[in-house]
Amino acid sequence: MRRALYSTAAVILTGSLFVAAPADAGNKHQSKAKPIDTSKLTRGVTVNGQLKTLRQLQVIANRNGGNRASGLPGYDASAAYVASQLKKAGYKVKKQTFTFAFSRDLAPAELQQVTPTARDIETAAFDYSGSGDVTGAVTPIKLVIPPTGAPGSTTSGCTPGDFPAPGSAPSVALIQRGACDFGVKAANAQAAGYDAVIIFNEGQEGRQELLTGTLGTPVDIPVVGVSYEDGVALSQQPGATVRVFASTEVDLNRKTTNVIADLPRKTKNQDQVVVVGAHLDSVAEGPGINDNGTGTAAVLEIAKQYTKTRTAKKAQRPVRFAFWGAEEKGLLGAYHYVDSLTDTQRGKIYANLNFDMIGSPNFARFVYDGDGSSDGNAGPAGSAEIEKVFTRYFAKRKLASAPTSFDGRSDYGPFIEAGIPAGGLFSGAEGVKSPAEAKLFGGTAGVAYDVCYHQACDDITNVSTRAIDQLGDAAAHSVGVLALSKKGLYGDQRRAKVSGKKLAAMKRAGDRSPGHALTR
Repeated sequence: MRRALYSTAAVILTGSLFVAAPADAGNKHQSKAKPIDTSKLTRGVTVNGQLKTLRQLQVIANRNGGNRASGLPGYDASAAYVASQLKKAGYKVKKQTFTFAFSRDLAPAELQQVTPTARDIETAAFDYSGSGDVTGAVTPIKLVIPPTGAPGSTTSGCTPGDFPAPGSAPSVALIQRGACDFGVKAANAQAAGYDAVIIFNEGQEGRQELLTGTLGTPVDIPVVGVSYEDGVALSQQPGATVRVFASTEVDLNRKTTNVIADLPRKTKNQDQVVVVGAHLDSVAEGPGINDNGTGTAAVLEIAKQYTKTRTAKKAQRPVRFAFWGAEEKGLLGAYHYVDSLTDTQRGKIYANLNFDMIGSPNFARFVYDGDGSSDGNAGPAGSAEIEKVFTRYFAKRKLASAPTSFDGRSDYGPFIEAGIPAGGLFSGAEGVKSPAEAKLFGGTAGVAYDVCYHQACDDITNVSTRAIDQLGDAAAHSVGVLALSKKGLYGDQRRAKVSGKKLAAMKRAGDRSPGHALTR
């Protein structure tokens, strides 16, 4: 997943545990229908089957510099492996190539306070940071300490007028996270003549840890992130000087691929394609076995069992399995796929299912909030019905689930922008599990869902087999329901345009709703 921005609904033990309901009784068209039997498919999707893929992805990372990032050999080997497995299962496989802006660290970023007290500060370079080794005076830029507004309200660095003219000596802008994209802040600092940038977290609950993210487009100066605590400490020492170091590689014309698989056989409703996807790439910092080897393994195993269990022969509509490239750079593979479709082709997509991190060690059972009940971010018509497929599945098995914000920050984002119903599952990333969530899901309160998120330790040991068992089966069930349903989930509901307000938010400058790529 991303350097992720996601939010979960506040979990209230009496309110967020979904209650069992008749399977697939999503609307009047389904209320009298018999429950759809997906048991053969769910039984076929086993933990061992998923682990086989995860082990292979680990081997690929081991042989290719420890990662599977798009634009690097580990990703190409991952794509070749997935394509070969799909072909063996009887699919017609297409590799869709596209060009993207690639970036990675060539060496770990460094930040030291030089005066008045020497100390090392934990830091990380932003994606698309420039390279440089700068020692200069710190200039705070329109900071609000402590923050007085809601998360995302601080305007530090958002306009060129925020930046006083630097002197002739090297200068480092200290900027607070908030209302505009990191790339806007960095570009404004560079235009004003600053030699380096430090961006620290905003300070509200959930916005205090070490800040990492993406600038979206390259800048020429080093840009690093720090925690709220370290940012405040720097701001309170007038005349402080720091050393900022970043060594990065940026290539605006790197190539990568999506892997897309269809069965050659025809179905009754050929113009109602269910697209089931997961991003295949890792970040450059690690092998990405949970993020998103687990989603990849689940989708690949579902694809295999979809044919092996003969579920495909009973399908009412075609299922297309997709493995997206360059998700970690801003959902680029999914955007390329949706943007490459004609209006007619886009209109034939019945639904998108997305599985991005479903094996977190301290996992939760989060369901994308298609009806917007948690925060008002409802998806296009049909998304609420997809959400119910998951919540009813879990409730029938007496497993708690909770909504996670449907904010477009994973590969379903391009689909909902196009008015296509979507849904999926998520087991949690760098966010911290609350006491209420620990009561619902088990695990440890006060600890991240995945303490190895976007790190080298996201390896084959960083996966909960219990999570991939439960969420993998739920994913398989959802594919079966959407493929086998004779009357459809949506009745007469078809494309509904995303609200103008939401669409405008998605298309903010520099922000194409990048899932794992935190932009602000």
